Amino acid sequence: RNALADNAGMLFNFGEDRYIGMWMKNTLIPLDMIFINHNGKIIQIIENTEPLSTNLLRSEGKVRAVLEISGGSASRKGIKPGDHIIHSIFAP
Repeated sequence: RNALADNAGMLFNFGEDRYIGMWMKNTLIPLDMIFINHNGKIIQIIENTEPLSTNLLRSEGKVRAVLEISGGSASRKGIKPGDHIIHSIFAP
């Protein structure tokens, strides 16, 4: 992708809580990575990741999923650790 709409994102479900490492090797745009546990709680946010980087971006704790949104969107939308995401993959 060369762009990502402000209201779009990609949700990666790892099926269980575990430590996650991701990189930006084939990604052309900066993203915010939102790390989410099994209850939908945001554990960590890495903002404005470096496009095309092979640096490993690791979760600080065990997480179920990572939501990638356009770089800078988390701050603009007021999204922060401790907030909750509502989606069917997370326990109510």
